[in-house]
Amino acid sequence: MTAAESTATAALREKVRALMPRAKEDLTALVAMRSVADPRQFPPEECARAADFLVRAFTEAGLRDMRRVTTPDGSDAVVGHAPGPEGAPTVLLYCHYDVQPPLDDAAWETPPFELTERDGRWFGRGAADCKGNVAMHLTALRALGGAEGRGFPVNIKFVAEGSEEQGTGGLEQLVPLQPELFAADALLICDTGNFARGLPTATTSLRGLVTVVVTVSTLKGAMHSGMFGGPAPDALAALVRILDSLRDEHGGTTIKGLATGGVWDGVDYPAEQFRADAGVLDGVSLVGTGTVADELWARPAVTVLGIDCPPVVGSSAAVQARVSARVSLRIPPGVDAEEARRALADHLASAAPWGARVEVEPESAGLPFRARTDGPAYRALASALREAYGKDMVRSGQGGSIPLCNVLAERFPAAEIALIGVEEPGCLIHAPNESVDPSEIEHMALAEALFLSRFAHPG
Repeated sequence: MTAAESTATAALREKVRALMPRAKEDLTALVAMRSVADPRQFPPEECARAADFLVRAFTEAGLRDMRRVTTPDGSDAVVGHAPGPEGAPTVLLYCHYDVQPPLDDAAWETPPFELTERDGRWFGRGAADCKGNVAMHLTALRALGGAEGRGFPVNIKFVAEGSEEQGTGGLEQLVPLQPELFAADALLICDTGNFARGLPTATTSLRGLVTVVVTVSTLKGAMHSGMFGGPAPDALAALVRILDSLRDEHGGTTIKGLATGGVWDGVDYPAEQFRADAGVLDGVSLVGTGTVADELWARPAVTVLGIDCPPVVGSSAAVQARVSARVSLRIPPGVDAEEARRALADHLASAAPWGARVEVEPESAGLPFRARTDGPAYRALASALREAYGKDMVRSGQGGSIPLCNVLAERFPAAEIALIGVEEPGCLIHAPNESVDPSEIEHMALAEALFLSRFAHPG
């Protein structure tokens, strides 16, 4: 880095730091908006308020033509843009403004829709996922002088999704209908975060998801266990055997026709750190034969999400005739979702004991994603994160799925897609007592501002 670059970085760092009280104001206002994109739980006006806030705030931050665009699922995306110098590359900045419901209000130590500072963190639903990333974008754009009318070093496009947490696919369906809103050289999908607080991270791999419902039938109807139990085939016992066949003696996922020996080549995930992050009880072993990173990001992982059978309270002395389970299968990059669904369905059917009848109903399927990381955008991003944090960027996977990434990669194959953000493990996203560390907003805002400056002249 030249002396001039060092001076510019120091000046930008000071601007970001000075803007942090404003970032807290932004986040306070946003968290107060109960923007759960489900009218059965919260009024749609709450999402509308959040969308209108983004229109005003990003207009003030220097973007143009900020507006709401209704997507095919009925939710509103917020879009806008800002032109850069002639010949400059284009960067898309993504986030979402809808949030998960608060779940159990009684489990929150502070009001879920009131940003509350405690122990150096800011608590509230959406404080990290994903309104913390909204505040990050605003802070970066303001630090670059957008609010002062100085313009930006690159062409900027902005898209904020309004129903990401519901998974209804409105934005994915909008991409082919209005591709001009999304076309860019680099796309910053800001809905992930660092592997650990203070460790700059690009998420380069997302697992896909296959979900099915398996139903097992053995009798015409439930029969008295005293009169018929023993020789009568128990549908629940058959289901237990079928589900148990999905894991080997070490607890690792094993499905016929599906490779299970993948190895992760990015950042390591120490077992003790994972135990703490996942809340594994003392004395309970982790499962599988690979490293934690292998099992999380490079291998399929099956989970039984729910079982329909008589509950303990109210159950009777009966041999069950028909029971069901909902099963999900996370798949790593390189595995086709449809092939994985067929393998799972075939395995479930073939594992049935005693000739039990098995029906497998597919529910959903999402493709895995792997980012291309050998281009100028990733080089600029690695440099920006290193300057912002004073540490080299690492690459991690993520167990969740972001279908939008696959849609964008298919539509714009030459674009570089980078997943970054403020959502480190301590944030407890989707859970009660969600929070964000304000230092992550500060560092990531600086990294984004540096990236936009450095990507202006990719080399």
